[in-house]
Amino acid sequence: MKKTILFVLAVILFASCSTTKQASSDSAYSAFGYNNDLLISQSLFADNNSTISEENIQKILDGTYRLPEKLRIAVVKLDSKQYQQRYYWTNEDYLKTQQAYLDLLSDKFLSSQRVEKVSVIPDLLISNNPSFVNIRESAIRTQADVVAVFSINSEIYSKTKIFSSTDIKAFATTQFILLDVRTGLIPFSTTVTKDYQSQKLKMDFDDFEARDRVKNEAVLLTLNETGRLLIEFLDTGKQ
Repeated sequence: MKKTILFVLAVILFASCSTTKQASSDSAYSAFGYNNDLLISQSLFADNNSTISEENIQKILDGTYRLPEKLRIAVVKLDSKQYQQRYYWTNEDYLKTQQAYLDLLSDKFLSSQRVEKVSVIPDLLISNNPSFVNIRESAIRTQADVVAVFSINSEIYSKTKIFSSTDIKAFATTQFILLDVRTGLIPFSTTVTKDYQSQKLKMDFDDFEARDRVKNEAVLLTLNETGRLLIEFLDTGKQ
């Protein structure tokens, strides 16, 4: 009798442990090719230290993502250490040049039909050592959907000639990311490097002015290409 009772209990226990819920193989996708349940619509990063849990890493990698159809873009220029070490803020030409960079990118962005508004986040809203959290919170105050963050580095090389003018060559690199304010994701990023070569012209007051002019031309080439790549990304309809 005891053996019979033990056998019945064992059967019941086995049956309860082996009952599983089988998911449909099509449940991961909707009629449009992706599952709305997996659509990432909010940040999964811990804003206090910009870290992310293992669980949320998996959600991001398995999830889908789409930019809003119409975009309000906030622009942030981060000064590289190269410029932070120099006293450029008292240089009128430098300030005009920086404004020209911002204007160029803003005009590029507005050439896309998806971009409704472009605003530049003031420096007073950005900390001395900005983080993604700081940039994102500043963009929220401007009601931006995405933040265009870029940084510029440039170098000058001169080749002295005995019987002719010295060749001046500049290399410039622009690093660029597009940060989604809602999710903290980066749907687009690029690094563009260009060079420009010239000599001192009559319009240049001295060698230093000639070098700055050549360097500025190299930077403008990188910004033009960066803007073109972003517009191409936005207008392909993939996002």
